[in-house]
Amino acid sequence: MANEVSRVPVAVLQRFMTDVFRAQGVGEEDAAICAEVLITSDLRGIESHGIGRLKYYYDRIQAGIQFPAAQMEIVKETETTALVDAHHGMGHPTAYRSMELAIRKARAFGIAGVAVRNATHFGIAGFYPLMAAKEGMVGMAFTNARPSMAPTFGVEPMLGTNPIAFAAPSDMAFPFCYDGATTIAQRGKIEVAARAEKPVPAGWVIDDKANPMTDPAAILAALPDDLASMLPLGGMGELLAGYKGYGLAVIVEILSAGLSGGPFMKGLTGINEDGSQRPHMLGQFFLAIDVTHFVPLELFKAIVGNMARSLHDSRKAPGAERIYVAGEKEYEREIAVREKGVPMNPNLRKELVFLRDKLNVLGYEAYF
Repeated sequence: MANEVSRVPVAVLQRFMTDVFRAQGVGEEDAAICAEVLITSDLRGIESHGIGRLKYYYDRIQAGIQFPAAQMEIVKETETTALVDAHHGMGHPTAYRSMELAIRKARAFGIAGVAVRNATHFGIAGFYPLMAAKEGMVGMAFTNARPSMAPTFGVEPMLGTNPIAFAAPSDMAFPFCYDGATTIAQRGKIEVAARAEKPVPAGWVIDDKANPMTDPAAILAALPDDLASMLPLGGMGELLAGYKGYGLAVIVEILSAGLSGGPFMKGLTGINEDGSQRPHMLGQFFLAIDVTHFVPLELFKAIVGNMARSLHDSRKAPGAERIYVAGEKEYEREIAVREKGVPMNPNLRKELVFLRDKLNVLGYEAYF
């Protein structure tokens, strides 16, 4: 039935996204990188940052606040560092090449960091540390974002969801990969809930009087006017250590804005004083560590794997079937999604039909 969730083959969606980006003026190589990052999100079960974000980028390109043909520029460089200006281009290829640069430098000198200014949204943060893990390295990625989180004891959105992503190679079937916002839930999960027409749990978001909000459409409408705030990891106040999520978000802000020399917090709203839109001017930071400059790679991978196995074998809570480590559920989800296809609800399907027809991207009528 038309209202049921359907499944679309991974290869079809990846090809469609590449075609949609190319139709908007994104170069062929950059379009392929954008699509790879987005489909990786869907494969790993992170629906908030996969194909569900495709129209999000379309809207930003149409608004003139993200430039499809802009290219990154290395403005300062040493053996182990680089400062990049993204010139408000597509965030995914800039981040991809920035991590590639960090990996090359780390291969030669052991550790390297690349800061990026004037950046745009780059998809799931975990994609970029995973690039390092595939090269036998530890990787980290950070980005600030438009304000949505209130500081502890506050009700005004000041900080972004500011994710922290970390990946390390392992002798398990998958690398360890932690990728999490410093808020309880990222804005994308609110968008997914709105598309599915389902409420979000109380405790994720508060209004400007500190009352819980659960209507995702109302939350998304209130955030730009500072009438709603997402809560940091740990929630409101200090009882459950909400100040820890708040503090981590500030750390990400320092790495992203401080090292790139870019704007921060309210400087990332994307809104001018007259209410018109402007680029968000995000800051990002990428770090790569070649473990062979410390210990043999196989030893490192065995240690990480033994940590995972020890956690797996620890005592389980009553009723719990198993214990996971970061990256494990995503690895298993990828196997399932490759077999069954990417789930798509009716509202997402409508967005893809709109993009297909608006951009005259042909050959997908059988799927949506």
